Parts: sequence; structure tokens; C-alpha cells
Amino acid sequence: MDFIFSAKLWRYQAEKAAWYFVTLPQDYGGQIKFTRERRAGFGSVRVDVQIGQTSWKTSVFPYKETGSYILPIKAEVRKKEKLEVGEDVHVHLKVIP
Repeated sequence: MDFIFSAKLWRYQAEKAAWYFVTLPQDYGGQIKFTRERRAGFGSVRVDVQIGQTSWKTSVFPYKETGSYILPIKAEVRKKEKLEVGEDVHVHLKVIP
């Protein structure tokens, strides 16, 4: 199951750390939710991701506020791809069976 989309990079500020995410479009979240792929803790789903020239394996997590999933974007990727909060990020995401 492959998805290609663009979404804004946003920041969640916790008490001692900040996390950066993009939110998957709701229709993609719905498709992922109803797959029979392996799920891990917190309802997460393993994925392969590519942003620009950077590829990695991670998980997407259910996000109650939108009914979709969120994709964490680690610092290494943000720096390598020069991503800033509020910018559109072009994402190629593949659910790992």
C-alpha cells in the first residue's frame, strides 16, 4: 500500500522536548486503519518513507484530532532535507506488510 502526498510540517512542544510531524490526509488514514497489516504499540503501523533523497523506516501513529495518522520527522531528516515548520513536505510512504 503506497501513498504519495504533501503536508505541512508541524511541531508539538512537550515539556522537555519538541516533536515534528506531518499529518496524513484523512482518506489515507482511513485506508491504513482498515488494513490487516501488523500493528505495534499505540496502534502504530510500520512504514517505509522517502522525503527528497532521504529514506528510512519508521511508524505512523493514530491521531485522534484528525482521525488520521501522523508521521514523525526526525531531526536528521529535517536537517538533511532543509525542512522548516509550516513548509509543505512531499512524502512517499509505503506500509510494510
